[in-house]
Amino acid sequence: MRLGEIVTAGILALFSIYLMVESAKLDVGYISGEGPGGGAWPFWLSAIMLVCTGFIAFNWYRKTSPPSRSEDPVLDEFGVKNLILVGGGLLGFIALIDVISMYGAMALFLIYYVRFLGRHSWWLTLALAIGLPIAFFFFFEGLMRITMPKGLDFTEPFYNVLYDIIY
Repeated sequence: MRLGEIVTAGILALFSIYLMVESAKLDVGYISGEGPGGGAWPFWLSAIMLVCTGFIAFNWYRKTSPPSRSEDPVLDEFGVKNLILVGGGLLGFIALIDVISMYGAMALFLIYYVRFLGRHSWWLTLALAIGLPIAFFFFFEGLMRITMPKGLDFTEPFYNVLYDIIY
């Protein structure tokens, strides 16, 4: 566990720096009359993630967290199984974005994750799978004015209804 903690923190730190560099190619500040620049959200979220990896490394060095004191393996059989199930679901989510849109892929991933992996009720599953994508649609498309991938043409009528609500 100890080695896994610092390796993961290091990988996340490098990924944070990469995302900060790439997002800094766009404006990361506030643009008067328009809102946050195109790189603002990814840059500042990556900066927060980088700071968090610093805290993880500090706690690892001082051995103040339970993983930093543990000599157990990073993943046991249960952990490997869950990694494959969740990772496979995420790969499916990514593959479906260009087909059924970001929001449709999000809804299907939530059904898979909440109902089949989490074994929660259908009521909770459908509430999250319908409510969260719609909330994210209004946040990104309406508030942030950031267009997410809409998938193939058959998804367009659904988005036209939501755009009518925004505008």
